[in-house]
Amino acid sequence: MIGMRRFAILFASFCSLSYAAVTRVELVDRGDLLNGQSFGSTGPYERIVARAYFEVDPNAPGNRGIALIDRAPRNENGRVEFSADLYIVKPRDPAKGNGTALVEISNRGGKGLNNMFDLGDQFLYEHGFTLVWIGWEFDVPPPNPDKLKLYAPIATKNGDPIHGLIRSEWTGDERVNTIALGDRTQIGYAVANPDDPANRLFVRDHVEDQRKTIPRGDWTFSGDRHVTLKGGFEPGKIYEVVYMAKDPVVAGLGMAAIRDTVSFLKYGGPETPLADQRGHLKRALGFGVSQSGRFLREYLYEGFNADEKNRRVFDGVWAHVAGAGRGETFNMPFAQPSRDGHPFLNVLYPVDIPPFTGDGLLERTRQENVTPKIFFSNGSYEYWGRCASLIHTTTDGKQDVTPPSNIRIFFFAGSQHGAGSIPPRKVLAQNFTGTNDYRASMRALLLRMQAWLKDDQDPPASVYPTIGKDQLVTLGAFAFPRIPGVALPHRKRVAYRLDFATEPPKIGASYPTLVPQVDQDGNETSGIRMPEVQVPLASYTGWNLRAPTIGAVDELFSMAGSWIPFPRTQIERENKKDPRLSIAERYPNKRVYLEKITTAAQQLEKQGFLLDEDIPKLRDRAAKEWDFIAAMP
Repeated sequence: MIGMRRFAILFASFCSLSYAAVTRVELVDRGDLLNGQSFGSTGPYERIVARAYFEVDPNAPGNRGIALIDRAPRNENGRVEFSADLYIVKPRDPAKGNGTALVEISNRGGKGLNNMFDLGDQFLYEHGFTLVWIGWEFDVPPPNPDKLKLYAPIATKNGDPIHGLIRSEWTGDERVNTIALGDRTQIGYAVANPDDPANRLFVRDHVEDQRKTIPRGDWTFSGDRHVTLKGGFEPGKIYEVVYMAKDPVVAGLGMAAIRDTVSFLKYGGPETPLADQRGHLKRALGFGVSQSGRFLREYLYEGFNADEKNRRVFDGVWAHVAGAGRGETFNMPFAQPSRDGHPFLNVLYPVDIPPFTGDGLLERTRQENVTPKIFFSNGSYEYWGRCASLIHTTTDGKQDVTPPSNIRIFFFAGSQHGAGSIPPRKVLAQNFTGTNDYRASMRALLLRMQAWLKDDQDPPASVYPTIGKDQLVTLGAFAFPRIPGVALPHRKRVAYRLDFATEPPKIGASYPTLVPQVDQDGNETSGIRMPEVQVPLASYTGWNLRAPTIGAVDELFSMAGSWIPFPRTQIERENKKDPRLSIAERYPNKRVYLEKITTAAQQLEKQGFLLDEDIPKLRDRAAKEWDFIAAMP
C-alpha cells in the first residue's frame, strides 16, 4: 500500500484529490530527473510514476459510444471502474514551466517524446514542457516497468463469458513454426474453443489474391494464444487465423483514460483548479506518432475531446505519420488496438475509413465547441504506405481539399516512417533505408504550435503536395528515373471499402490514393524539403522493396524508405548508366556542398521550419553523409 503521506504529496503537487472520472492516483515512485540537473531557466525536473483510478458513468453522453460499456461490471454506484499507468516529468517549480502539458499518446506502451525532439540535448526540458504519458492500451504485455498499460474490465453477458469471431494476421520475414495471435508482441485474445468449426487458417501471396484454406489437420492451437503450423509459416506470405475468441476487453476506456486524466491535470478538482496562481498547466497538447496519431484522429472523431463538463480537453493535437488512418480497432468489440495498416502488414483491418479530411473528422468537436488547433504531419512513406493523400483530397482522388483554418498539414519530403540515420539502418530490403532526418523541423514546429496555443500566433501555412500543381499523381504517372538495378514499386497501400459482416472481410471498391511526384533525381518536388533533400547526394524516397531472401519482392517493405546515392563521378555514372548527375558534377568539393546546405537551412529557418540553433547540427550531419558516401566501396 502507498503511504498516506506520499499519497498526499503527489496530490499537493497537482492541487486536487479527485475530479470527474479520476477517483484517486496512487504513487509508485517519485524523484529528481537526471540527479537534479537544471535545465536553462526552467530549472530542475522531477519524474512521477503513478497509477490513476477512474469511475465513469456508462450512461453519460460522452461514454455511451464506448463499445461494450453496457456489458462492463459496475460498482455499487452503477459506475464502471478501471485504471491506467501514469508517468509525468515536470518542472520541480511549476511556475517556471511553460504552462503546457505535452501529452504523448503512448505507442504500444512506449515513451518516444525525447527521441523525437531532443537532438543530443534536453530541448523539451529547456523549453519548460511538462511531459505526460497515460496507459491507454490493454494488450501491452507484462511485466515491463517501462511500458504503460490500461487495466480495463472484461465484458460479459449477464455474467457469462462473451465469445466472438475475430481474425489475427501474420506476415513475417523468416520461417517460424509458431505464431502469436496478438499483433507483434502484444497480447492476443484467447481461443474460446480449439475445436470450434469456425476456426480456420488461410494463406495468400498478395492482398487481392484468392485465399487458400490450410487443412485443419495441418495446424493446431498451442495453448490459447498461439498457432503452430506443420512445416512452418513461410516468409513473404499473408496468413490469417480466423477463430472464436473469448473475453473481450472494454478497450474504448483507453480513450476515456486519456480524456479524464488530461482534464484532471488541466482543471483539477472543483475546489482548487490545477491551473492556479502558481501558473502550472493551462494548456494540453496531444502528440501521437503512427498508431498514436491514428488514436488522436479517432479520439477527435468520436467526441472524446469534451470532458464530463463539456470542457475542451486538448487545446492542440498533433498527429504525426498517421496518414489517413484512425480506426475502429481502438474501440469495438474484441478491439485489437495495435493493428494498423500497411501495404503488406495488417492489410484488412478497419483503419483507413472515412471521414478522412478535417471537416468530417471534427464534426463532433465543432458541435460541442471543443475543437483544438491541429497539426497533421506525414512523410513520403505515408503517401505510399498509409493513404496520406486522402487527408487533403476528395474521396475520388480528383480534387484538392483545403484544410480548415484550425488545421495545418505538413509533408516531409523524401522521408520514411520515422527519422532516418547515417549510416542507414539495416533491414531486409532491396535498397539502403532512408537517411532523411526531419526531427530538427519537428522542434521548430513544436515551438510554433506552442506559440499558436499560448499567444494565438499563426504557425507556417500548410505545405503538402497538391493535385492542382501536379505534385500529387497516380502510381502510373510517377516519374522516378530508371536507375539500373533499382526496382520501382508497383504496389502501395490501398484504402478498401471493407464489409465486416464476415471474417475475413469482403473487399469492395477502393478510395483512390495518390503519391508525391518527383524530379529528374527522384526527389519529391513538394513539401518541407530538408537541406539534404534540397541539396541532394542521393534519391530520398518513402518506399523500399522487400529483399529476395524474405520473399514477396514486389511488395513494399513496411515503414522503410530508400536512400539511393548518386554516382560519385562522371565516369562512375557512365559506367553504371545512371541517368542522374554525379556528385562531382554537382558540387566541386565538400566545402561548396556544405555552403549550399547552410543556405538551404537558413531559408527553412526564415520560413519557420527550422531553428537557427539547429543549423550547425544539420551542417555537421550533411558532412557525415558526404563522408559516408566517399568511403563506400
